[in-house]
Amino acid sequence: MSSVRGNILLVEDEEALAETLKLNLELENYHVLTAASGNVALKQFTDNNSILNLVLLDVMLPEINGFELCDKFKTINPNVPVVFLTAKNLSTEKITGLKLGAEDYITKPFELEELLLRIQNVIKRNPILLRKTFEFGKCKINFDTFEITDISGKSIELSKREIGLLKLLTENENKVISRDQIINQLWDVNENASSRTIDNFILGFRKHFEENPKEPKHFHSIRGVGYKFTA
Repeated sequence: MSSVRGNILLVEDEEALAETLKLNLELENYHVLTAASGNVALKQFTDNNSILNLVLLDVMLPEINGFELCDKFKTINPNVPVVFLTAKNLSTEKITGLKLGAEDYITKPFELEELLLRIQNVIKRNPILLRKTFEFGKCKINFDTFEITDISGKSIELSKREIGLLKLLTENENKVISRDQIINQLWDVNENASSRTIDNFILGFRKHFEENPKEPKHFHSIRGVGYKFTA
């Protein structure tokens, strides 16, 4: 399985275009989050900005327009590049977008190949720093120190392999990771890894991070396949 090339937030309220773009980006091995309105986009960015490589942003959106969103995004995390993707093609609007800190301004209609190339170039120019921490809800994971802050606010140190599994799951949010993928990533070939060990790690994560471990909202077991994390 090819590795993920980057995490992209696609903000587009035209459903057919959003689905087409998402499909083509995923075919290029990007992980794509989507939002069809300003408020949803703002929440997605607030929750995921530490792992985003790029935002593709329409201008004309319900609730909050793209220019306002770009301004808010840059306040939250100025390091995430924004590319406007819009039918608004007046030079004054393009200048507005660029003044807000956007990396590029692409007008519709556009050639898909050109868009993919420009996305690739923007991501290359703006490599994100290796993420040291990850936060969701009241919880926090520090990948450098192997420490977590659990649902009650308590600080706990985990093993290197537990932190490795947390990193793998959180970096592939909303995607199912198979047991084989986990074993290949976290164990050497000569080690005797078992699915039971992974199951125990997941049970431990639920005790640390879930309000109700018996009804998990973050760490899910997909029967016969693997595991999935949702923030």
